[in-house]
Amino acid sequence: MSDPGAFNATGVFAAAPVAMLATAGADAVPHVVPVVFALPEGRIDILYTAVDSKPKSTQRLRRLRNIEANAAVSLLVDHYDDDWSRLWWVRADGVAAIHHSGVEMATGYALLRDKYPQYQRVELDGPVVTVEIRHWASWSGG
Repeated sequence: MSDPGAFNATGVFAAAPVAMLATAGADAVPHVVPVVFALPEGRIDILYTAVDSKPKSTQRLRRLRNIEANAAVSLLVDHYDDDWSRLWWVRADGVAAIHHSGVEMATGYALLRDKYPQYQRVELDGPVVTVEIRHWASWSGG
């Protein structure tokens, strides 16, 4: 992993409420969607996201089909401010895997419930996606 930068890039990434997940399938067409996510405390090498029961046309989402065809993904967290000295972004690049059961699914659900109180009301009932983070990149205006 590369040095994530002068500011606490992995810390601000982990604390962010949402990230943009970029995938591409076998057709190499980019697909970007917002996702909630969690990293285990003290770790910067893996993150978890999941498909929950919020209304969707299907749980067979394009992001999952893309990961099945091409496991390389990126997640981006950014901050905009009218004071451009406060701008920053952090990107995690890695390899995704989809879990429909087992310890990774249970771990992902637990981490997401801990980070997002909404999951006390919204059911987690879909697969968990893990991302083994292989590279961090960041930039800060300040």
